[in-house]
Amino acid sequence: MSQLLDHGRAVLQSQPFSRHLGAELTVFEPGRAELALTVADHHRQQHGFVHGGVLAYLADNSLTYAGGSVLGDCLTAEFKINYTRPARGERLVARARVASAGKRLAVCTCEIVALADGEETVVAIAQGSIARIEAGKD
Repeated sequence: MSQLLDHGRAVLQSQPFSRHLGAELTVFEPGRAELALTVADHHRQQHGFVHGGVLAYLADNSLTYAGGSVLGDCLTAEFKINYTRPARGERLVARARVASAGKRLAVCTCEIVALADGEETVVAIAQGSIARIEAGKD
């Protein structure tokens, strides 16, 4: 396992909300990141689909990990998500990559797939701007 992946997993474990959802960092390397989540009942909305907020969490965090892989410590400056179909299945995977990066800002894209019976279905697509932060500065 890489040092970057180990560091990323430690950061994820320090996030109470990520632990609550059961998120896992499965890939973290320069320019890309993957977060996965095994779907449980508490992730679903009233129709049985995974709640859009869970998908937004996966997009936000995976975009920030991808940006952070090239910028260092960072935060999401903004992101947009398109839900392409209802999310159903056993597992969700958010695959993010850096599309463009400078010294302080990276634009990243993310595709979220739902895995059901061995098949992948794209359920959301997101894009975000990730900004580098410096310790002690806002």
